[in-house]
Amino acid sequence: MCLYIVPDLSCRLLVVRLLSWSRPTLAQPPRFKHDYQTIRNVLETEQQLFFKHHTQSERAKMAPKALIFLALFSLLAIVSVADTDSDSGLVLNFYKDSCPQAEDIIREQVGLLYKRHKNTAFSWLRNIFHDCAVESCDASLLLDSTRRVLSEKETDRSFGLRNFRYLETIKEALERECPGVVSCADILVLSGRDGIVALGGPYIPLKTGRRDGRRSRADILEQYLPDHNESMTVVLERFKSIGIDTPGVVALLGSHSVGRTHCVKLVHRLYPAVDPALDPGHVEHMLHKCPDAIPDPKAVQYVRNDRGTPMKLDNNYYRNILDNKGLLIVDHQLANDKRTKPYVKKMAKSQDYFFKHFGRAITILTENNPLTGTKGEIRKQCNVANKHH
Repeated sequence: MCLYIVPDLSCRLLVVRLLSWSRPTLAQPPRFKHDYQTIRNVLETEQQLFFKHHTQSERAKMAPKALIFLALFSLLAIVSVADTDSDSGLVLNFYKDSCPQAEDIIREQVGLLYKRHKNTAFSWLRNIFHDCAVESCDASLLLDSTRRVLSEKETDRSFGLRNFRYLETIKEALERECPGVVSCADILVLSGRDGIVALGGPYIPLKTGRRDGRRSRADILEQYLPDHNESMTVVLERFKSIGIDTPGVVALLGSHSVGRTHCVKLVHRLYPAVDPALDPGHVEHMLHKCPDAIPDPKAVQYVRNDRGTPMKLDNNYYRNILDNKGLLIVDHQLANDKRTKPYVKKMAKSQDYFFKHFGRAITILTENNPLTGTKGEIRKQCNVANKHH
């Protein structure tokens, strides 16, 4: 049945009003806006045809059928709008049919590796940030350098990242069970999720269905990843661009509760003069761990981010930075900037509050512009893009 059976202007206005309940916003994807506008254009065109080809008496006779059709058409439009708005291509338990054991295998491997190498969990948590914050959550971080392209892993912003070989261990276990099914991007995300749990953090239900990118983004990495010496304004703006609000940023930086910082990244607060903002007692410890003004990047010279609970993801980090014991400039700024300090205080008081915002921020980060459907590929090895002949 053609839409130009619309009997009068009031019916068309009803449809337009129904559609307006789900009017697209700037945050919605271009395809959504295009589909919405297409529906509107069809309605306008069909109304013009209806009035051109039918007399007033004919239009009156067609009214009942028109109302039924328009109601169904409007409902379909609204359902389509709703579906498109939530359709990122990612779903919970994406591999339930293609590889039912996938998430269990990842969880088991993370547990085994963590027992042997405790610092793997820190690495997996950092991987989420360093991969997903740079344009797309597509495992581009894992690609090795080639003769023509530098790897993201080898840039200055990725200094200290390690343990990539253990992601290959997880990939190999999955390939034995389900060859060519589970992406490295999903392995990166889910190993990070399970690493958070191993560190005492919250379990965060994360969607899967990502596919792997084919190129390194080392050339644009600094446009996305804030440095530890950046202003708080830059840090907040970078995360806001991917949908993470201020409390989310404060919670994400709570990752500094675990792991350690190489002396290369903090000696500028100790030499040639000590940063007066630092707690004097903590300075003594930092100088003991970093005795050289120009440390060797390859040397094992580190300071634990949190001396109290170094292996536990908890809210002790916030109490530390309020006491001027943060190692990095960004830690100090977080505790003192008027935009972030109120949230630092709340998270210092409540671990539940910290975990709530941490889980939300990790979810947003891992859903940042993923490759899904037929985009990208499923790599055979996580460090090398597939060869296409």
